Amino acid sequence: MANYKKLIVWQKAHQLALEVYRLTENFPKSEQYSLTLQLKRAVLSIPTNIVEGYNRKSKREFAYFIDISLGSLAEVEYLLDFSVDIGYIKSENLVLIRELIEEVGKLLWSIQKTKLQP
Repeated sequence: MANYKKLIVWQKAHQLALEVYRLTENFPKSEQYSLTLQLKRAVLSIPTNIVEGYNRKSKREFAYFIDISLGSLAEVEYLLDFSVDIGYIKSENLVLIRELIEEVGKLLWSIQKTKLQP
């Protein structure tokens, strides 16, 4: 099995997932099976799809899973914005997470471009 842990994009996505998990510990219990669960699923989808794609046989398959990661990254960003707007978290508590979102996004787009080139 290929060693996905050496991928910088996976390392950053893993760090993002850990940070979001820590952040959601302070969400209201009433959100445990809705917003919190949706946010956790979306953020875990990013590194898990990187891993799955990396272990596929073709560049095209890897690109497909990177595309899913990009969609999940956008979902996480929106859910965090929603969480700020509804008052569950403060925007200033998202500085590191927003930096990680930007970094992971750039890395994913870079991989996407190179994997789809003939």
